[in-house]
Amino acid sequence: MPHARAHVLDGTHGPLAVHEWPHPAPRFLALVAHGYGEHAGRYEELAAVLTGHGAAVYAPDHAGHGRSAGERVLIEDFEDVVTDVHAVAELARAARPGLPLVLVGHSMGGLVAARYAQRYGGEPSALVLSGPVIGAWELPGRLLALDEIPDIPVSPSALSRDPAVRAAYAADPLVWHGPMKRPTVEAFARTLETVDRGGDVGRLPLLWLHGDDDRLVPLSGSRTGVERLSGGALTERIFAGARHEVFHETCRAEVFAEVRAFLDRVLPR
Repeated sequence: MPHARAHVLDGTHGPLAVHEWPHPAPRFLALVAHGYGEHAGRYEELAAVLTGHGAAVYAPDHAGHGRSAGERVLIEDFEDVVTDVHAVAELARAARPGLPLVLVGHSMGGLVAARYAQRYGGEPSALVLSGPVIGAWELPGRLLALDEIPDIPVSPSALSRDPAVRAAYAADPLVWHGPMKRPTVEAFARTLETVDRGGDVGRLPLLWLHGDDDRLVPLSGSRTGVERLSGGALTERIFAGARHEVFHETCRAEVFAEVRAFLDRVLPR
């Protein structure tokens, strides 16, 4: 695949690092929003699949993540993250005007992508949500009820059955391996409510991907949010035995095939 290009934008909280995986003659743009505590560089394999299918791919490191500015994993308002992602979309459209935009969000990035689709409803041509933090996610309430949030990092075993993925995650210096921060948990709780009240996305084609052994963002809680968000153009794909990161799971070839098939159905030829 092409080497990633690096951009730096003026984000809402300082310099925003953006990855671009270019395509010489793209037929669509793909914008990837990564999950909590990680960074966009972990999505190189997904970017290769998308560029191989005709996309120019852009992905920011969210504020406080990866190589972007900000206190690590501190997000006080997810609306700022959505604004940053929109700035990346504008960068992509300026380089390749007139192309359809596909928004891909994983986990926390699914929350961001869902809110993006609500705020900028006329812009995306398709929405792909992987293990999205929307609907009835109980973790924020449990953590906020505690006097002190415990210093328990995300367990690599909860992400994937692939030992190589687990080892790479554990050794990645750009991944946050500490506890969640209270302002971020509070922002999660507020934005879950905002998306819940924000209405559906109309006839925007939506692909929902989820592992049925996802212990971080359980399937049943996410379902309520996805079904409320969808205006009826929903495609659901649940992967048996898969954990939280289906793009990094042992069944990812099947996951990527579902993404390609969905895009072929919903994008102009």
